[in-house]
Amino acid sequence: LQLVESGGGLVQPGGSLRLSCAASGFTFGSNDMTWVRQAPGKGPEWVSGISGGGAITYYADSVKGRFTISRDNAKNTLYLQMNSLKPGDTAVYYCARAPWSLIKVPPRDYWGQGTQVTVSS
Repeated sequence: LQLVESGGGLVQPGGSLRLSCAASGFTFGSNDMTWVRQAPGKGPEWVSGISGGGAITYYADSVKGRFTISRDNAKNTLYLQMNSLKPGDTAVYYCARAPWSLIKVPPRDYWGQGTQVTVSS
């Protein structure tokens, strides 16, 4: 299982970023996937989940209406489009395989290495 996130960076409040996660080592299209984030000094927070085929998506209340999860199974890639970013969105963002639930933080063994998102003026 290998998950490699990219697309993080420094953005001003109100700005946008698109995160990508390249997957390998497993049958990507057959697996539900999630995005998890962890802010400094805090525990991991589930952000969003998507079913293997992409038809079912869920969002945490804190990002609903601002973030969009999607996937391209032909490219083995997961995405997170983040709009109207706030300072409270600052965290390391991880993509993760979701072996049991689309709406919970998966075990750490299923996460990628993460990409830093910093929202600041």
